[in-house]
Amino acid sequence: MDIDSVYTYEESDLNTKSQSSKEFNPFEVAQKQLDEAAEYLQLDPAVHELLRWPKREFSFTIPVRMDDGSLRVFQGYRVQHNDACGPSKGGIRFHPHETLDTVRALATWMTWKCAMVNLPLGGGKGGVIVDSASLSLTEKERLCRGWVDQIWQNIGPRQDVPAPDVGTTALMMSWMMDEYSKLKGEFTPGSFTGKPLAIGGSKGRTQATGFGVVFTVREAMKYLKIDAKKCSVAIQGFGNVAQYAAIGFVELLGGKVACVSCWDHDDRTAYTYSHPDGVDPVFLQSITDQYGTVDKKKAFEVGYIQEDGEAWIAKEADVLIPAALEGQINGESVQRIHERVKIVAEGANGPCTPEADHYFKENKIFNIPDFLCNAGGVTVSYFEMVQNAYNYYWDETAVHERLDAKITTAFWNVLEMAQQHGVHNRLGAYLVAVNRVAEAVRLRGWV
Repeated sequence: MDIDSVYTYEESDLNTKSQSSKEFNPFEVAQKQLDEAAEYLQLDPAVHELLRWPKREFSFTIPVRMDDGSLRVFQGYRVQHNDACGPSKGGIRFHPHETLDTVRALATWMTWKCAMVNLPLGGGKGGVIVDSASLSLTEKERLCRGWVDQIWQNIGPRQDVPAPDVGTTALMMSWMMDEYSKLKGEFTPGSFTGKPLAIGGSKGRTQATGFGVVFTVREAMKYLKIDAKKCSVAIQGFGNVAQYAAIGFVELLGGKVACVSCWDHDDRTAYTYSHPDGVDPVFLQSITDQYGTVDKKKAFEVGYIQEDGEAWIAKEADVLIPAALEGQINGESVQRIHERVKIVAEGANGPCTPEADHYFKENKIFNIPDFLCNAGGVTVSYFEMVQNAYNYYWDETAVHERLDAKITTAFWNVLEMAQQHGVHNRLGAYLVAVNRVAEAVRLRGWV
């Protein structure tokens, strides 16, 4: 892979036909999830209200000179939800359907994710309303540098550290870090994470989120006494997270990939790919571009079958990994889940609605909530920050071992909390995370 594809989309550009933006507001979902946890924790009303809303929000325009000489103005955002536990941390999305509420929700979930894994960080998120695939390399660079120009005084290693997300890459982080360093007048590698190795990136970051998903699935299988080698997984999305979740499911657990559903930028629609012998994730990755689009011709040549993009959810599989956008398993689509499914591991942020949660509970499906399941990326991003600060870098084995330890500990903390209170796993995760952040808020005297 070239350097611009190392950290491709963390979640593919997939949208279910049944879920329009008017029907689904991710920030409202995030607030409702917090409200439920606050009630169980009997949280102080002032602390509860403080945590319901972002601490800071930035909205700005970014003028960019395009390759044809025209000037185009883009809308950019950065939301810092909470920094009681440490500097804000979270990715930057370049997506045509980005909204302030989406960024708010993702920043909120990042707060809980960092607390869940017990990292000394808070939650943040950024975005630009743009289809990254529609820009040339030079236009992307100008847009990245323009984003930093608008927000650089409010980010940095001790304030807020961005990272790649949907539509952004390692190369784009290197441009942003370079622009920030120029404006600061000093080399500041810790200002952005997810960078190429040559300028302060961490080994193991490419696989981190996907492998983290697999580590949580492994622990769930231990708890449920399921033999991973006899199991198959159906995956939605085939960006960075999905690719390494698929590879890890095969190589680390010995399981089988039944299918993957991914976005096709040429057709502007999604397709589900399967194979009679099971999907080979390494091969499929080799014929997938940086935007998660599979080369159909090469896939068909070796016997891959193409179906509708929503077919993945109804496949006969033991595990479902939604690694696309938020709201993908909802009140309607959840009804199509095959009765064989035992585990739903949320590789994406907010892929399951409250209606889906109710279905999981009623049908005894073990759900691994997003901010536990996909916390591998931010965990290794934190490792990258530590390595940048010390100017000393670990080998890949050390990174994976430390990641595994963090994720495994977090998984059993959540399960213990859920069982202690007799609640579902998502609420158990919220109880762990919200309690930690609320304690930091109180100790700092904010309320």
